Amino acid sequence: MSYDLFAEEEESIRVAQAFLDSGQIRAQEAREAYSQLLKNYKKLFKSTKRLMRLSDRNEKSLKEVTTSLDEKNAMLQQLSGQLAKYLSPQVYESIFSGAKEVRISTERKKLTVFFSDIKNFTATTDDLEPEDITFLINDYLTEMSKIALRHGATIDKFIGDAILIFFGDPTTKGVQKDALTCVRMAIEMQRRMMDLRAKWTEMGYARPFQMRVGINTGYCNVGNFGSDDRMDYTIIGNEVNLASRLEQIADPDGITLSYETYALVKEYVDTEQGEPIMVKGIHRRITPYKLLGIFKKVNAQERFIRVESDGMRLFLDLDKLNENQRTDAVRQMEKALTRLRGKSSDSER
Repeated sequence: MSYDLFAEEEESIRVAQAFLDSGQIRAQEAREAYSQLLKNYKKLFKSTKRLMRLSDRNEKSLKEVTTSLDEKNAMLQQLSGQLAKYLSPQVYESIFSGAKEVRISTERKKLTVFFSDIKNFTATTDDLEPEDITFLINDYLTEMSKIALRHGATIDKFIGDAILIFFGDPTTKGVQKDALTCVRMAIEMQRRMMDLRAKWTEMGYARPFQMRVGINTGYCNVGNFGSDDRMDYTIIGNEVNLASRLEQIADPDGITLSYETYALVKEYVDTEQGEPIMVKGIHRRITPYKLLGIFKKVNAQERFIRVESDGMRLFLDLDKLNENQRTDAVRQMEKALTRLRGKSSDSER
């Protein structure tokens, strides 16, 4: 565009010079004035052309810089998206928004702590190949993480088959709501484990996982621990240890609460008080509360019916049974009931 403009201006200067040289301007004073005007115009045109060429070069450089910045921004977004997978969303947001500084610092806050692991994990996986163990663990952790994030939990870490989660930092809904949300999350997790066990059984895994959960509410130190070069956003304190101890005494597929958590949620859930006990690392007697009704209103709604104990294994996938298959299933179970009743009569004689 600038070069077209240059050509037009150069043509105008050429015509003006030719007119001056033609001698058609006879008055000396007018010829001198015209000559001076043309000289000044040539000087102005030369300066303008230099500026426009400089502008073109700057525009090209600016486009190159803009393209480079766009590429670096895309790389940064991709990298930050990958890094986000190593942090809880709340922690990630607080760091990248500038709400939290990345430095060694801790606070003392009242949190609700969730701790879970798989009952007899080593024995359960002892005869499995590493690839099968990897699949089961990742499937289990993926499903539990989805539920945790949906409830707004801060996922602290995975420790093998164990999960440490807490509510109350960096965001909180209040101590009571945090505790209640944690309990509801744990219930949803145990219900989801029913579906996962049914799926794993159908895939041929003979001893699917059973999860135990402990929940406690109390004051913890939370923040960045470590060194200036390597930090870990986590929680520490006796209340964290207590959540772990409560998990260890929980029933398979069960949830055990501390008194502190129970007191906050007792109006919303059914519980059974246990006998006061001493647990390792806690210098006071602990009264555990077993959560009841975890699977209440679930069995009638879920697609799977699964019952397993020594000498018995029953598994039904209701979604896969058509009307004829359901009728046949009823007939087969009636036969089994008849045989069971016959065995009972024989044993009574």
